[in-house]
Amino acid sequence: MIELSNESRMIATPWSRMVRGIGLGQYPVDYDPVAAEWVRRTFDQLSRRVSPANSYTLFARHLSELILQVNDPNAFADVNALLDPVLAAVRAEQNPYYRLMAGCILLDSFAKLQLDVPADFPAEVLAGLDAIEPNAIKDENSGRHGEYERLSACTAVFLALGQLGLADRLVTAERNYIVEALGLLEQIPAPFFRGRGGSMLLSVCYLLGYGEYVRTAERDHVEELLEYLDRADELELEPSFPSAMSALFPRIYPLVTLMNAIAMSGRAEYLTYRKDRLAELRWLMGGITDTERTHMGLYYIVALHNLGRLDEQLPDLNGFVDSLVGQWKEIDPGEDYFLRGISYPYLISTAMVTGRLDLLTEETFDRLADAYPDLERADADRDNRPYPVSYALNMLGEIGEAGRLFRPRLRYDGRAPLQWVIERVSEDGVREGNRLYMLDHSLISYALRLRGANAPESELFRDWKWQLA
Repeated sequence: MIELSNESRMIATPWSRMVRGIGLGQYPVDYDPVAAEWVRRTFDQLSRRVSPANSYTLFARHLSELILQVNDPNAFADVNALLDPVLAAVRAEQNPYYRLMAGCILLDSFAKLQLDVPADFPAEVLAGLDAIEPNAIKDENSGRHGEYERLSACTAVFLALGQLGLADRLVTAERNYIVEALGLLEQIPAPFFRGRGGSMLLSVCYLLGYGEYVRTAERDHVEELLEYLDRADELELEPSFPSAMSALFPRIYPLVTLMNAIAMSGRAEYLTYRKDRLAELRWLMGGITDTERTHMGLYYIVALHNLGRLDEQLPDLNGFVDSLVGQWKEIDPGEDYFLRGISYPYLISTAMVTGRLDLLTEETFDRLADAYPDLERADADRDNRPYPVSYALNMLGEIGEAGRLFRPRLRYDGRAPLQWVIERVSEDGVREGNRLYMLDHSLISYALRLRGANAPESELFRDWKWQLA
């Protein structure tokens, strides 16, 4: 394993960053004017397809410009002037969840840039939690989410406030937001969503020093969550996925994310609560398909690392990674937008964190960069194309290969892949919907990474100790 920051160990995967917008800007590097121009040019291209009426993309563009000017050592950034259009775009967003997420990304960015936020804005963002309604997500799992969206929003808000040193606002004499958020867990009916969303919330609670509310004299939310995951077969509340997945995939995903929360808890006894959880996880990893394993391998390795069980559970880590990352040779990333479409970014991330980028070749990167015209075959793949593109930009950026998406390629008749993809975005991004926001997140994250290779972690992450590792 390479040396990872505490933020990258806790928020290890592209899913949290691209889908939920938390943990953006990991793996900082020195300012690069070429990369800055790529980000600006891409937003210019987006503006020709998506009007300013799309407040979220407008917010992303204005925030990225602020970040780039602050990061540029040769620029004088008038932060107050640059901030005004960012705040206006945040407040213009009509969807309560995305308005709140934009606010959280702004707070997190300012924490990482070591800038002062407007004094009243953190309270404004925190108050936004009350506007999020249950079952408001309109996708293939409508009706199974319950309070999943609000719980995810709590995770983002709590983390953003913690990054700014404002976690004390979450527990006051008037209101305990931590207890309220933990109470949302039992209002998420599907074990898959309760486990996946709950794991991140629990991790943030531990990070902020609020573990006392996770485990009290009356109840233990980790034990309750494990018990609920054990009932998945009985409950028959299976999630729908964009691709056909094996029956074991919705079992392993919430469990492996919960393992990382258990690592944050420092309580090894959870690993044997009711059964040997690491043995269960090992069995599940062996039972899912090879392509599904490309998604879950990263979660698995990082969780074991944080638990201090990597050598025990994967004594031949190199062999495991060789086999896992080597799957790129068997997978066509243009076959669909989800199962295969995001498998390469997961494999790239796995190779990076394990120090095995030698397993990736020019052919790997060419296959990924040239995959996106193949997603024209079906409406669902075309409309969701920003999903795999955002993952690819995020991971290629983190290993210094993002130029493959910004430079012209033969497959795109002399256009750059990102330019080609954006030219095919529907008017105002109506068909892409919130998938377009994932592309926004990838661009913000790229801009935020340019804050300097020696940029420090926030005090919140810097002071964290992994008790089991």
